Amino acid sequence: MKAVVMAGGEGSRLRPLTIRRPKPMVPIVGKPVMEHILNLLKRHGITEVVVTVQYLASNIEDYFGNGSQLGMHITYSREDVPLGTAGSVKNAEDQLTEPFLVISGDALTDYDLTALIKYHEEKKSLATLLLAHVHNPLEYGVIITNESGHITQFLEKPSWGEVFSDTINTGIYILDPKIFSYFEKNKQFDFSQELFPMMLRQGDPIYGYVATEGYWCDVGSLNEYMRANADMLLRNVNLDIPAKHIGNNIWCEEGVEIHEDAQIYGPVYLGRDCRVRAGAIIHGPSMIGSYTVVDERAQVDRSIVWNNSYIGDRAELRGAIVGFSSNVKSKAVMFEGSVIGDNSIIQDGAIIQPNVKIWPDKEVEAGAVVNTSIIWGSQGRRSLFSRYGVTGLVNVDLTPEFATKLGAAYGAILPKGSVVCLNRDANRTSRMIKRGINAGLPSTGVNVHDINQVPLPVARYFIRTTDAFGGVHVSVSPYDQRVVDIKIFDQNGLDINKTTERKIENLFFREDYRRVYLDEIGAIEVLSDTDVLGHYMEGFHKVVDYEVVRKRKFQLVIDYAHGSTTGMLPPILKELGCEVIVLNSEEDDSVTSRTPDELGKDMQRLATISSALNTDMAVRIDPSGERISVVDDRGRILDGVKMLAVMTSLYLRRHHGGTVAVPVTAPTALQHIAQRHEGYIQHTKVLPHALMTAASREGVVLVGDGKGQFAFPELHPAFDGMLAIAKLLELLASFGMRLSEVVDDLPTYYMSSARVTCPWEHKGKVMRILSEQYRERRAKPIDGIKIDLGKEWVLVLPDADRPFFHVFAESVSNEQAQALAEKYARVVSGLQQ
Repeated sequence: MKAVVMAGGEGSRLRPLTIRRPKPMVPIVGKPVMEHILNLLKRHGITEVVVTVQYLASNIEDYFGNGSQLGMHITYSREDVPLGTAGSVKNAEDQLTEPFLVISGDALTDYDLTALIKYHEEKKSLATLLLAHVHNPLEYGVIITNESGHITQFLEKPSWGEVFSDTINTGIYILDPKIFSYFEKNKQFDFSQELFPMMLRQGDPIYGYVATEGYWCDVGSLNEYMRANADMLLRNVNLDIPAKHIGNNIWCEEGVEIHEDAQIYGPVYLGRDCRVRAGAIIHGPSMIGSYTVVDERAQVDRSIVWNNSYIGDRAELRGAIVGFSSNVKSKAVMFEGSVIGDNSIIQDGAIIQPNVKIWPDKEVEAGAVVNTSIIWGSQGRRSLFSRYGVTGLVNVDLTPEFATKLGAAYGAILPKGSVVCLNRDANRTSRMIKRGINAGLPSTGVNVHDINQVPLPVARYFIRTTDAFGGVHVSVSPYDQRVVDIKIFDQNGLDINKTTERKIENLFFREDYRRVYLDEIGAIEVLSDTDVLGHYMEGFHKVVDYEVVRKRKFQLVIDYAHGSTTGMLPPILKELGCEVIVLNSEEDDSVTSRTPDELGKDMQRLATISSALNTDMAVRIDPSGERISVVDDRGRILDGVKMLAVMTSLYLRRHHGGTVAVPVTAPTALQHIAQRHEGYIQHTKVLPHALMTAASREGVVLVGDGKGQFAFPELHPAFDGMLAIAKLLELLASFGMRLSEVVDDLPTYYMSSARVTCPWEHKGKVMRILSEQYRERRAKPIDGIKIDLGKEWVLVLPDADRPFFHVFAESVSNEQAQALAEKYARVVSGLQQ
């Protein structure tokens, strides 16, 4: 059998190590990772190999040649432009006339390929995928097979809410040449995203071989690269270390010299002609490349040093990586996660702080303390984005420098000359971060329209209805004044999708921003509030029936929460003929964040005032202008789910046959309401982007998140608290109803929830087992795993940002709902064992 080794990877997340070499050529214990793969193929009797190359192809071709030195026959298939995994293999179609194996040249593995081939032949499969269980399946294709091994479902790079298994696609396949008939040559095509789903839909024999033993590591990031080297040295990988074992877990190639006063604590690999001088101390797992000198009293701890480098006397490396032909001179220190690229010099006494990356050919002067990367910066986060956008502690996680880099990363994915709108809340913290972003965007050739500090729905509407390519909103978290949230929007004023987030993250983390020439630097224009607010109000007037509301003469209590709507909502309510008692109407950046307890007390006070004054209702609108909290005319505080039911009832009375989009956590009472009015309920994922995206679908008249946020597609698909207040008043006036009457008319429902702590590495396992155990009762997969129990249901939803599971339950009584939530919380806890 022939093998195809895919070796076109650029390795952007491994920069600066891959600036001058393709990803398959990074060394693991002295040999390129691809050489370990070729040796594995040879071990299993595969010596005929086609290598697909693209990025820096000549590096691979020059090193391996025709394969004769390895006892193999290697040919090459070059891509002029990236063609995807399947497209690159199709280039070699004329050499692949019989079933063949496909394997990545940049992942370290020791799997039993002979067993895989045998399984493929037994199943008479068109495609057999080698599968494995991993702790964190987010960066891989997740797969489910039935009892016979036939693949039934898979999803490429899911979010936590979409994870239904921890079984992933390793990128190792046995394929029949018949698969080439599914797609054309010289066109981009992907195995996991296009070919395999197509085969699955057509019912072709496509099987998954789950490897229960063996090692696999996608050497795709600096952390994974360090881990792969350590695992080789710790003998967690059944591959040969190309050196002589001299005892104490120390491997040496020819010509190594170790001074008798040196101390080496394995596992350690020392390359050809390496020198370890007197008093030097090396702690494993460490790799020291060929022709490298570790000078007197230098200390190397859990580090990787490539060939031809020098570690000076009394220098210290702690969890660091030193690139090819680099010098770390006397008494210099490199801390955890720091990396220096090829041909760089760290002069005497310099200190490279944790996670700093130095690009090739750079020199750090003597005594310097380097806190940020040269030329670009570093990162130390699990990921850049959370459900609230980019968030972090101000001046700790989110600094002005961070904001500038984020602006540059965002600008770099946009066309030069495009426009981005910037908005913020009234807090001075937000002003500082916004100005950092404001500096980064023009450096990439993007123009900035500064719309100051308008309510967030206004900013979203302005972006959607002008020529802006996107936008950024900076605000202090509504829950913690120490935290800043940065939201990035697309051209429709909606939160950017996962694909766009990953593009920004990739640029940010690899620190490879676009820098334009001086005549292309973007312009910054400050727009007047009158223009921005007036633009929104034109649309607002078209969708609100002012006349019907005026006739009702509502009496309201409005808590503005010291937020951005204080200058805009009062004139709207005045024009609607409302008599308003106003609370917290001055913008105050010191009190915009409220803890849940503080917010609860605010609502109790609002209810007390409303009841005392006998008003029609009381509303708190959050500082951003997106969320409302409501008290009815009988002084009852209506939670977010109750308000969703109220708005659903009112809207479907008005729009018979319409569709209301709600999160998968919503109660079945909404479906009963919809049936009354011949309407429909459409369930979505719980994240805001999914909900707001649903607002653009045909037939959708209302979107609600069950937490007080509503979107009205007749104006725009974004959450809008000001419009929610106006539409609530309009609908109550139109039907001649009091809010309490609508509430009393709602079907009863009983819900409960629980939260379960779960380490990140166990989340995938829990989702897989739940999916398998409740396969027969599992509802249509939307977000998490929803189990249909007849008159009851349970939803197990992994938190996207934190090591938790959320359990939601609905039953026939409060006690039953609580018992159901607690039961499945215990199930989730037990599955982590």
